[in-house]
Amino acid sequence: MVKLDRIYTRGGDRGETSLAGGRRVAKHDARVDCYGTVDEANAAIGLARLHVQGETGALLARIQNDLFDLGADLARPEEPDPKTPPLRIVQAQIDRLEAEIDRLNARLGPLTSFVLRGGKPAAAHLHFACTVVRRAERIAAALAAREPVNPLALAYLNRLSDHLFVLARHLNDDGAADVLWVPGGTR
Repeated sequence: MVKLDRIYTRGGDRGETSLAGGRRVAKHDARVDCYGTVDEANAAIGLARLHVQGETGALLARIQNDLFDLGADLARPEEPDPKTPPLRIVQAQIDRLEAEIDRLNARLGPLTSFVLRGGKPAAAHLHFACTVVRRAERIAAALAAREPVNPLALAYLNRLSDHLFVLARHLNDDGAADVLWVPGGTR
């Protein structure tokens, strides 16, 4: 468990930070960029939560907690025989996202065009969060091309972007309030 009694440490004043496990890296390291972008997605979801309550609020609160798990996963590089087992994203978290996507998507009509990011306030915030998650996924994929990354972390990001998109459509009156792209419509 985390216990913080002091917020500033001065340890990052020269542009470095510590990964979970203690290794020092530059603050612009791809791993730091990745879990920092996950944190940004978490904040975007927090904004969406200001506009929802009930089941949707609880669902987003769980996802925010999952994103902290994901950040912990990404902040702890693979190491042989660690003293404490690292927190990793597990298949059950992905399965839960998939079940929620299927349940929400069953209520939506098929798309007839691409959806422009917007609509009702909660949906617009979730569309924004979706784009941040997709950026985190691109950074994680680039990181995984250079060093080991939990493949379930990548799968979680991929599924989460789909989830946020479907949930945004659901919050847009099950797609009725979606703003659709009209190709060449502004010529």
